[in-house]
Amino acid sequence: MVTKYRFGDPLQTDAVVNELPAETGVFPVGNVETKDGFRFTFEMGAEDIVYGLGENVRGINKRGFRYISFCTDDPHHQEDKSSLYAAHNFLIVDQPQPFGLFLDYPGKMTFDVGYMKKDVLEISCERADLDVYVLTGDSPYDIVKQFRGLIGRSYLPPRWAFGFGQSRWGYQTPEDFRKVAAGHRENGVPIDMIYMDIDYMDHYKDFTVDETLYPDFSAFVEEMKQQHIHMIPIIDAGVKEEAGYDVYEEGVEKGYFCRRANGSYFEAAVWPGLTHFPDFLNPEAREWFGEKYKRLTDAGIDGFWNDMNEPAIFYTPEGQEEAMQLARALLEEKEAGQEEADVDLETAAGNLLNFKLANRDEDYRRFYHQVDGKLVNHYDVHNLFGYNMTRAAGEAFTRLRPEERTLMFSRSSYIGMHRYGGIWMGDNKSWWSHLLMNLKMLPSLNMCGILYTGADLGGFGADTSRDLVLRWLALGVFTPLMRNHAAKGTREQECYQFEQIEDFADVIKVRYRLLPYLYSEFMKAALRDDMMFRPLAFDYPEDEIARHVEDQLMLGHEVMIAPVVEQNAIGRSVYLPEEMTFLKFLPDGTIAQERLSAGMHFIKVALNEVPMFVRSGCCVPIGAPAMYTDAIDMETLELYGDAGSSYELYTDDGLTMHAEQDGKTQLLRKSEK
Repeated sequence: MVTKYRFGDPLQTDAVVNELPAETGVFPVGNVETKDGFRFTFEMGAEDIVYGLGENVRGINKRGFRYISFCTDDPHHQEDKSSLYAAHNFLIVDQPQPFGLFLDYPGKMTFDVGYMKKDVLEISCERADLDVYVLTGDSPYDIVKQFRGLIGRSYLPPRWAFGFGQSRWGYQTPEDFRKVAAGHRENGVPIDMIYMDIDYMDHYKDFTVDETLYPDFSAFVEEMKQQHIHMIPIIDAGVKEEAGYDVYEEGVEKGYFCRRANGSYFEAAVWPGLTHFPDFLNPEAREWFGEKYKRLTDAGIDGFWNDMNEPAIFYTPEGQEEAMQLARALLEEKEAGQEEADVDLETAAGNLLNFKLANRDEDYRRFYHQVDGKLVNHYDVHNLFGYNMTRAAGEAFTRLRPEERTLMFSRSSYIGMHRYGGIWMGDNKSWWSHLLMNLKMLPSLNMCGILYTGADLGGFGADTSRDLVLRWLALGVFTPLMRNHAAKGTREQECYQFEQIEDFADVIKVRYRLLPYLYSEFMKAALRDDMMFRPLAFDYPEDEIARHVEDQLMLGHEVMIAPVVEQNAIGRSVYLPEEMTFLKFLPDGTIAQERLSAGMHFIKVALNEVPMFVRSGCCVPIGAPAMYTDAIDMETLELYGDAGSSYELYTDDGLTMHAEQDGKTQLLRKSEK
């Protein structure tokens, strides 16, 4: 059951599609105070588990730390960070009478999950203007399904978007991209997509292409498509201030950019230098910005990734001036040379050292949005910016490409954005700890409707290693978004840059062999408001060990995954809540099968192998290797698992929007032999 409680005068976020009337009376769980902002407290039991909060650091169970929902551009995802790129204000308390909470609040919100007091859940924000949805059910899984029905269907990508993609910040010329394509095709490494980071643009201006490098961009896009490769360009949130740049001039003329309190357009520096931010909370501005994607779709582009949309700010003119004032104050104290000024000198130096130019709350408070004819301070609706940028694109695609699916994923998001695109897990590092962290994010994101997701395989920042890339690829085999992405200045980590390239090819080929199953499970989860990845506890709630396993996940309703996440490990320990069939994809193309009993096991997994477990009474369809998704033979599939079991395969054309009407399910049955 879902019940809504309204506090104050909340702004409409459109996170929820199935709106409910607000209830009156006493809040049904915990204690709520609204005297100075909003504060919810709840006394947790010692054995309670807290799930949710989408994209965040730490584990599947969120107990023991404080998390802050405030979309933040920060590539240093250490354990002490409380905010990442997204704001997903949904959590579940798993206790004898489980309940879920969705707090529809677009500003900064703090979730203290047993941090200050180990058994107290405290949720707070500055203003008591929000809708709070209370969900009750038989289990956390039941509550998730109710929530998914409340917030609407997940975005559907094209089937080719489940292929492997290669990306690197620094690819700039057509030859750079041709080299990547050749590196894969000539070495037998499957690929469907190559991503275009900011260097393809004309001076980082949105919806432009550097014409000195690409005199005929459409021809280049078509050239790559002839090799069965889709080019996926990046679009950033800031529009460069430049006379003669039509997007900038149109936005100024029509009043579609965010403004300061005095009515002037707000300025912030990002990659192009000083930019204006489109007012994505204004429906007219959203429509205007969304139409600009047509410049690239007309050139044959059928996929995008939105970035820098927290929004990220390198600095503002106001922030620069404040920094200069602090520097001048330090200089003046130093030049005074008086002993009595020593304390002031120390204070002035500390002020300058602690000053932050980028992504400051002070700067987010400097600009405003137009919402229903009223000025709203950005700080109060900060978490809606990236969501509505991707919404602008998604709504435009329904007009520009109404019959076709378009690949779209974003860095920043809020509940509701899952209807318009997926996300990637942000600018991670080439650290083993981030491999494990990305694994743990998957079910939390699925709880919030975000099914199309994945991490930068191999790590974005820092120098990776051969074994880390291979182990991360072995996780990426299972994630809907499978992309190798790296930062400029880091070690080149394309698969063909390493020795024994065949190991990388063998691992990625497993993805294409499993794609009939993965695509089927994704589509069924999207169309049925379900999860693709789940904690073991959701399927085995009575199993005490399963309730606390965090490095294994259920995938679909037939499979459990347990990737190797430690350096130099020859394998790993795995807990099986029931008897399962252990499948291991071997580099020679064969699949080893072993029946394992319930309990603890140690499995050996080489760097060029991929492990997977099939549940009792189940089977999964596996195809032949392919070099790109269109080459996958969907008709000739072999079933692996228990004899006599069956699998419901979902199939459609993988391109059109009418999944329910055009798609079909087919029951595949494994023979008794």
